[in-house]
Amino acid sequence: MINVQSTTAAGQWTTFDWWPPVGWWPEAARDLLEPGPSASATFVLPPTASSVHCARSYAAGVLAAWGLSEPAENMELVVSELATNALRHGLRADDPCGLGPVHMSLVRRGRLVASAFADPGSSVPALRYSELLDTGGLGLHIVDSLSLRWGWSALSPHGKIVWAVLS
Repeated sequence: MINVQSTTAAGQWTTFDWWPPVGWWPEAARDLLEPGPSASATFVLPPTASSVHCARSYAAGVLAAWGLSEPAENMELVVSELATNALRHGLRADDPCGLGPVHMSLVRRGRLVASAFADPGSSVPALRYSELLDTGGLGLHIVDSLSLRWGWSALSPHGKIVWAVLS
């Protein structure tokens, strides 16, 4: 697959062309950066139930290839939650291109790895406080507890990137 990068305006990526540009890192986590090797890998998730499993497997494989086995288990959980949210809440039924795409990217900067999911949805991710017997709704709490930092950024003209940084 050819990685074509273009922007609509300085720094404004669209959902349809966002791939992590060289040197990308979430702005809200730049203070965590340390010197070290950098790399990135991107996977396009089809809107199917098996995509969450594929995303977890892809993340495990990429981390193994980078020689980062320590964060692998936590990264698989974070990727699972973020992939589930992107597929469940981030796909737009009114999207002229169908349902998607959802891009999952892993970006390594030194000993840190950010997982980032770009989706075309407009819903804003937020921690939800579920009732005792609710099923679901705890995914971002898992992401929050396992990551050094997580957050999201809007894409132009619609969509967002939800990211989490692990060490």
